Amino acid sequence: MSKFSIIPITIGLSFSLGAMAEQNMSHDVYKAEKSRIENEYKVDKARCDSLAGNAKDICMAEVKGKEEVAEAELEARYKPSKENHYKARLAKVEADYKVAKERCDDLAGNAKEVCLKEAKAAEAAAKADAKREN
Repeated sequence: MSKFSIIPITIGLSFSLGAMAEQNMSHDVYKAEKSRIENEYKVDKARCDSLAGNAKDICMAEVKGKEEVAEAELEARYKPSKENHYKARLAKVEADYKVAKERCDDLAGNAKEVCLKEAKAAEAAAKADAKREN
């Protein structure tokens, strides 16, 4: 198994689910959190601008994924529902997959193919887990 195993996905998913426990968020808190997420995205994106090539692609995938997960988790806290919690879990799975795919781009030939297959398998397993928890 390559260094891009499902362990980071599983760990990341378990941490993100803890953040979804908060409920009954006021609209003002929601707006403030949304603004914080947007500002954090801008700062993180600026950090990526200093990079080049695939390192920049990986960084941008991480930053965009982080933003998408934060927004989905915020929505799940603001409007708690089974569907919104599922969407938050799915956002994490998809973000992890996009980063894993970018990391595979650093490889070539068979190693790249294996890496992409492992990333796809990890994504499928994590999606199945998210669906099962729904």
